Amino acid sequence: MYDQRFFASRLGLSAVVSIAAMVSFNFYALAQQPVQAAEVPAVVGTVTLA
Repeated sequence: MYDQRFFASRLGLSAVVSIAAMVSFNFYALAQQPVQAAEVPAVVGTVTLA
């Protein structure tokens, strides 16, 4: 399949660079996600009409 000759070629090098770019983009995208606080049940007040 993929051997040392493939990765030594320009095509193989560009494949490695492409994979590294995709992985680093995924880490960057995950780092940009907001951190959610622990889920606290919302307190809803009741309104009574007289």
